[in-house]
Amino acid sequence: MDFISILSIFVLACFVGYYVVWSVTPALHTPLMAVTNAISSVIIVGALIAAAAAEVPGAKWLGLLGIVLASVNIFGGFAVTARMLAMYKKKDRPAARGDKS
Repeated sequence: MDFISILSIFVLACFVGYYVVWSVTPALHTPLMAVTNAISSVIIVGALIAAAAAEVPGAKWLGLLGIVLASVNIFGGFAVTARMLAMYKKKDRPAARGDKS
């Protein structure tokens, strides 16, 4: 494939991804983040395999970079998901002054 074909596929994928993400209702955002974390874990496995089987000099560093970036994505996704779930928890009210229980 030539460069123009690959570039047009990339641009179309960016537009489709943008409209899919921004059309998600807030109720589905947390499950979507969980799926994104699962995809990132698959990327880490692929990067580990690619780094181990690399015969090209410098490819192991590229695999390591993929592992680091996917790890940041996973941990950041878990942090965002935990924060969003905390928004839906009921807040504890302090007990009344006369109540000793």
